[in-house]
Amino acid sequence: MRALQQTSLNGPQDLRLITDAPTPEPGPGEVLIRVTAAGINFADLSQARGTFAGGPQPPYLAGFEAAGEVAAVGEAVTGLAPGTHVVGTNVFGLGAFAESMVLPAVAALPVPAGWSDEQALGLVVNCPTALAALRSLGGLTAGQTVLIHAAAGATGQAAVTLAKHYGATVIAAASPEKHAVLQAADHILDSRSADIAGEVLQLTDGVGVDLVLESAGGTTFEASLASAKRVTGRVVVLGSAGGEAALTNWELVYRHQVHVIGFNLGILIQATPQIFGEVMGELFALIAAGVLSPGRPTVYDLADGPKALAELEARATVGKLALRP
Repeated sequence: MRALQQTSLNGPQDLRLITDAPTPEPGPGEVLIRVTAAGINFADLSQARGTFAGGPQPPYLAGFEAAGEVAAVGEAVTGLAPGTHVVGTNVFGLGAFAESMVLPAVAALPVPAGWSDEQALGLVVNCPTALAALRSLGGLTAGQTVLIHAAAGATGQAAVTLAKHYGATVIAAASPEKHAVLQAADHILDSRSADIAGEVLQLTDGVGVDLVLESAGGTTFEASLASAKRVTGRVVVLGSAGGEAALTNWELVYRHQVHVIGFNLGILIQATPQIFGEVMGELFALIAAGVLSPGRPTVYDLADGPKALAELEARATVGKLALRP
C-alpha cells in the first residue's frame, strides 16, 4: 500500500512516500480501516523532530489519527462491522498516513450522522483535548476568563467554541492574518506581541485570567504564567510548539503563584480512562446539541504530506489539516 514513511529525526522534510508498505492485519480487539482521511497534528512534528517523549525511531509509518471505513475486525470485536465509518486514534501507535491502518476497537468511534469522514477528524484528538483542558483539568466555569494560545489552530478553535458555550470570557491569541476565524472570541490578541501578559492584565483590570491554555511554549510560557490570576489561576500546558521553557520552584513561590497542570491526551486515556470516557460522553452530547459542528479541514494529497507538515511547523496554516490517501 501507499504510505508516508519518516526516515530520520530531522523533521518532516524526510517524510517519504513509499508504495510497498505491507497492509496491516487487525489483531484481537483491533479493527482495520480503509483510510479516507488522516489528521495532521503537532505531535506528528514532535515525532519527526525526535522531541516526542518515547516517540518512534525511524524508519516508521507516520500519523496516528485517521477516519475511514472498517474493512476487517479482529477477535473479540463487537459493534463495529465491516462497512462502518469510524474516526479514531492510535495514540501510542502509528500508520495513519497510509491507505490502511489498524486501530484499537475501543478508540474507533462512529462518524456522526451527516458528517463526512474528513469532517470528523479532530473529534478524537483536538476536541477532547480542548474540552479536557478547559473543564476536566482547567475547571472552567461560567463567568470566568480564559486565555487561549494558538487559538486559530484546530484545538484552539474548538476551545474558543467550547469556552463560549460554557459562559466564559475568551481572550484568543493568534497571528493577525488568522484573526478572521476568531470572531467568536471576546478579545483577540496578536500572538507575536512582545507584551501579551501586559495586554491581558489591561483587559482584566490588572487581575489576570482564571485559566490559560498554554500550547505555545518557548518565551510565551512566561507570558502565560504572568497572565494568570495569583493563587487561583490555572495554566494547563498542553503543548510546546515554540520550544521548551523552564520553571523553578523558587519562581512558583516568589514570582508566579499559580497552578501549573501538565496535559497529554495519550496519558489521560491510559491513566484515567474514566475521565476520558466522561469527556467523550460530554463531547457527543455537544455534537447532538449542535454546539460542535462538522469540521472543515484543509485537505492535502498524501504525497504532499511533507509540505503540509512544513506549513504547520511554519505557523502558516489555520484550523485542521488532513491528508487524503
